[in-house]
Amino acid sequence: MVSAARAEGVAVRSNADATPPRMAIQVNDDRMTVTLAGAPQIYLYGVIDADAPQRFEALLKSGKVPAGADVYLNSSQGELAAGMALGRLFRASSMTTHLGTPRRKRGGYRGAKAAVCSGACAYAYFGGLYRWAPTGGDRIGLIRHRSAVTAPAQPMQGEADAYLKAMGIDLDALAAPPAPAVDSPIWLDADQMTVAGVANNGRLPLKTKSWLLPPAPSLELHQENRRGTYRLVLQCQPGSVTLTAYDQVGATRAAQIVAHETRSYFEVDRQPVLVEPRGAARVVDSAVVISRPWPPGELGRLLSSSSIGAWVGGRRSAFRYGATFVLYPARQAIKDFYNACWRVAPWPVKQAQEKNG
Repeated sequence: MVSAARAEGVAVRSNADATPPRMAIQVNDDRMTVTLAGAPQIYLYGVIDADAPQRFEALLKSGKVPAGADVYLNSSQGELAAGMALGRLFRASSMTTHLGTPRRKRGGYRGAKAAVCSGACAYAYFGGLYRWAPTGGDRIGLIRHRSAVTAPAQPMQGEADAYLKAMGIDLDALAAPPAPAVDSPIWLDADQMTVAGVANNGRLPLKTKSWLLPPAPSLELHQENRRGTYRLVLQCQPGSVTLTAYDQVGATRAAQIVAHETRSYFEVDRQPVLVEPRGAARVVDSAVVISRPWPPGELGRLLSSSSIGAWVGGRRSAFRYGATFVLYPARQAIKDFYNACWRVAPWPVKQAQEKNG
């Protein structure tokens, strides 16, 4: 059970040998936390023991830990099988995993300490549908367990490999770090994890869909994150290119966003373009829709740009709603689309020749 202090799993011991250490679970679901974070915050820390998945699952079934919650991990010891079992529970409930330690008040406010997540904890972290890379002093590390390089333990290593595949985690995509001593962590940095897709920072992998035949080639970018589903559609026609963004956030939320709009715009490499005043964004079914003609001569700019986004802004600078699409996973699709557009010739050939020198 969860105590009045909302912490579970830690026992006070008079004899250290009498009770094995257990993972602690702290649920922060007060109104302020849910308002600011958008979801309850669940802290798991200490040794990941064999019964930890069962205790966590009981909280899920009771409703004390809801689907889609934020899970913060801090553990450098534990059983690999238990870590993977926790990860499966996280994925089944579409949870977001972070590294973090609970904040406590002891004789005045003290900020959270740095979290360390290694071994079984790293495998639990990989179960998050959305996985945030470590920040500040937080660290995450993989361990080459002694059991993983000896013949008797090969079945467990095979299970770990199958688990990573099921979670969509490709550790081979990581830049190969120096091999440490057996049972020592291989520490991963945030950039390394993000580039390899081990951390996705709230975004699922970008998907593309193309129609490259004349008379109207099109390219669609599809991005899902915690707040909604986002589509960006580029369409060529003879003499014109249209760029349209669809933020599918639900009819009620879409109406709220448009009601607070003072301007809408696109961004290329974080720089605003195609800015329009209030009234240019609209609600279509369950989506906020922003559409603009794109200057045909500027289409080639997307071949070298790192990102494109679509946003609605309000009177206050804090109000900004939309999404940014990171373009490097779609580089080949963008190139193919550009070539298909060139065949349709939406811009004057002379203009293109002058632009290219």
